[in-house]
Order: sequence, then C-alpha cells, then structure tokens
Amino acid sequence: PEVPHTESSVASHSVKTKCGLSKSCPDNFFAFKITSGAANVVGPSVCFEVQRPQGRALETRPHLRHASFYSGWVDANLLVKFLKEIPEGTLVLVASYDDPGTKMNDEIRKLFSNLGSTYAKQLGFRDSWVFLGAKDLNSKSPFEEFLKNNPDVNKYDGWPELLELEGCVPQKVY
Repeated sequence: PEVPHTESSVASHSVKTKCGLSKSCPDNFFAFKITSGAANVVGPSVCFEVQRPQGRALETRPHLRHASFYSGWVDANLLVKFLKEIPEGTLVLVASYDDPGTKMNDEIRKLFSNLGSTYAKQLGFRDSWVFLGAKDLNSKSPFEEFLKNNPDVNKYDGWPELLELEGCVPQKVY
C-alpha cells in the first residue's frame, strides 16, 4: 500500500540548500546571504558557501578571509589597510550594523566604490547596507541594497528595517 505524504515526511525529504536559499546555485557559482542588523537587537550576518565538484574532480575553494570592523572600536586605518590588501578579483561581502557611515573617510568610500558599491559614498548614521562586490570590478555591482535612516519611516524607533540580500554569484564576476 502507498504511504501518504504528511508534512513531516515531505519535509524530511527536502533538499537542503547552501545558505538556506530557496534553490541551489548552478555549478561554478557561490551561494550567499547577507543580512544587515536590525535595531540594537539583531546583528548582521554573512553566509558564503561554495559548490563542491561532483565525482572525482578535485575540490577547490577560494581563499577566504573574515574581518569585522566596528566604527566605535577600530581605527579607520585598519579598514583601509584591509581593503587595500584584497587581491584582484576577490569577492567582498559587507553587512552593516548600527553605524556604517560616520567613520568612513573619503578613502574608505572610494575603496568600496572601487569594489562596485554605488551607495558607499552616501552612507550615514544608522543606514542599513548590504553589499557583495569584487576587487577591481570596474562596474556597478548588481548585489547591493541600501536603506536610509529616516525617523519618519523607520521600522524601529531610530533604526531602519533589516535588509537581506541573497543569491548566486559567478565565481568570476568580470
């Protein structure tokens, strides 16, 4: 006899995707999900996972570096140094929280613009910003969301709502 599918039996057979995306990324693409912070309750998060080759192919993984910069604790020169040392063609993922803009000097804004950001030059106090770019992209990144802090429309008292950016990015973006 045929066993009926209940919600629990169907859920146990579902395919788990990288970063919780609704569908899997094609071969030679990276899965990603970037979430900004929300008020002073939820911090930012970044998920970045690579597809693994099938069969006997060797697994290759990109060189991954992680850094967190909090404007109240870190000298802006450390962020400048980090951004300048990124190798050409390297993907860069950014999730903002609280205050991405007030400590950004012109050099930092230019470095983010060179990664493909169109909003880095206008970031201000408590703006929400999520971004995926690449070193020496030489064009606008299609992976960027920005929400201006505006007391008249903020979702939370003094804070704009959370932003989420997810998808699949080709291993070579230019």
